[in-house]
Amino acid sequence: MSRKTQPPEHVQGGHEEPMRERIKSRAGLADFLQSRRARLQPEQFDFPAFQRRRTPGLRREELAQLVGVGVSWYTWLEQGRDIQVSDQVLERLASILQLNEEERRHLFRLAQGPGSFLGEQGDQTYVPNATVQAILDGFIYPSRLFDPRFNVVGWNESANRVFGDYASRTARERNAPWFHFMHPSSRMLEIHWEREAWRCLASLHARSDQYPDDQWLNELIAELQQASPEFRAWWPEHEIVLDCGSIYEINHPLVGRLALHPTVFPMPEQPDLQMIVYTPLAQEGTAAKLSVLMSGESQYHKMIS
Repeated sequence: MSRKTQPPEHVQGGHEEPMRERIKSRAGLADFLQSRRARLQPEQFDFPAFQRRRTPGLRREELAQLVGVGVSWYTWLEQGRDIQVSDQVLERLASILQLNEEERRHLFRLAQGPGSFLGEQGDQTYVPNATVQAILDGFIYPSRLFDPRFNVVGWNESANRVFGDYASRTARERNAPWFHFMHPSSRMLEIHWEREAWRCLASLHARSDQYPDDQWLNELIAELQQASPEFRAWWPEHEIVLDCGSIYEINHPLVGRLALHPTVFPMPEQPDLQMIVYTPLAQEGTAAKLSVLMSGESQYHKMIS
């Protein structure tokens, strides 16, 4: 390519096979950009809407024009090629695509390049040490510890009595996305099942984009796509969620409705793990109901697990 026609950001590397591998590993970025471009209407930017359009949304050349980059360069970016992108261009792109704050953060993470795997545990199951378990047990409210693949790897007694006995569950049943879409008690337990399942899928999509080569995640996604019609229908929408929701409502089989607020506590010594504490909200008399659950005998474990 001549210097005259070279795009403003250059392609890294040179061999065809490594290039194909890099494009494959950045597929999440490519699909994310395409899905967000398809949501925009040409009339929003004074582009003529009457022209023949094979696909919904803006054309690549129109978005490139709005962002102020070359069409070839933007095409390479949307194809997932391994090219350098400045923060200034990313900010402009996020603005034109009308990304919310979570989507903007996700775009920047994807542009930095994907990771190859999650954590140092590989396929090993993380077991909380005595110190971590003591922290969990120190909370009077339900508390759960999640690994990077959304597996519940630690919990306190309050979490057992609210969400079910984790010790009796299989490893697959302790995975949050799998439980939401595959376990029948999920639909009975969660008052807003569709909302919570959607958020769980969107969190999984964000993690999958960041670690496209993680075999464990890819196998989980393939299993859910095959077995769950809702998962299969929602996955192509490429929604992403990076944070916990502001309210989590469940219908407990013993004490009725509970309204909880999830708060994430990072683990500085183990940044791959997240502890989530569920604080009772004022509605539904949740605090009093939690006290009833914790003061009961062993029959309170006999909820659906």
